[in-house]
Amino acid sequence: MRNDLNVARDVLTTEASALTALATTLGTDFTLAIELLRRASGRVVVTGMGKSGHVARKIAATLASTGTPALFVHPAEASHGDLGMIVAGDVVLALSNSGEAAELADIVTHARRFALPLIAITARAESTLARAATLVLLLPDAPEAGPIGLAPTTSTTMQMALGDALAVTLLCRRGFTATDFSSFHPGGKLGARLKRVRDLMHTGTALPLAPPDTTMDRAILLITEKHFGCLGIVDPDQTLLGIITDGDMRRAMAPDLLTLRADTIMTRAPRVITPDALADAALHDMTAIEPKVMSLFVVDADRHVLGIIHMHDLLRAGVA
Repeated sequence: MRNDLNVARDVLTTEASALTALATTLGTDFTLAIELLRRASGRVVVTGMGKSGHVARKIAATLASTGTPALFVHPAEASHGDLGMIVAGDVVLALSNSGEAAELADIVTHARRFALPLIAITARAESTLARAATLVLLLPDAPEAGPIGLAPTTSTTMQMALGDALAVTLLCRRGFTATDFSSFHPGGKLGARLKRVRDLMHTGTALPLAPPDTTMDRAILLITEKHFGCLGIVDPDQTLLGIITDGDMRRAMAPDLLTLRADTIMTRAPRVITPDALADAALHDMTAIEPKVMSLFVVDADRHVLGIIHMHDLLRAGVA
């Protein structure tokens, strides 16, 4: 087991060292590549063969999900008709560690024929791919991980990391936001956390609301009836004045509790959230801020009550 751990640690440190070298060697060519990709009127066509092809497919997916239209084209399929997927306005991003993958020849020729920008990610500055490229993002000379040093490991790690660097830099240049991101990720756990509060909140007659002069005997009945564990105290315009929770009632416990007015024991200026906030933000506000709460009233800029969201809503939606 000690030897297994040594091998694994050697792989990770070898690849980590290569990534550090890659970060320090980024320069003008990377900035020019970003500008070329940002100005493209078409898509980023990402291609590669073998292990580089697997990385290229992932890079295309990451670009597309972060606001840069992209697709993967397999170089072998390109030679049998898929070249038609690469059109004017596109930029080709080609991956090959050696820069000599013969299968890329037809895509390179196609890019030249139609004057499409070609960005190469390769470790060989004098390779066929590098010489044909508009721009070269050169990977630093680094050994593949492991005792035989042959299987693509370090090289593909650098390719993938460089693809991530391109995607995230483009994301920042485009001003791509969490709102934009959510529109591309409607499913799964991530999609749930990027839902809007307005998508999950309760409205209308479901809301636990009462005027300030409500006596506590009636307030307790409303809290029980509405099942949110709280009661919002509002004025005639539905402006939220305060909130009553179990904690407020415990603090006000006295023989005359049931005869007190709600506004005498309510917490004034309670924590609230807006309808356009992310569901993940609602989860944070309920659980990461003290005191922790189970519900948040949803209000507009003038604190008019629009709805209420409960922890159970977040659980049902898969957010929590």
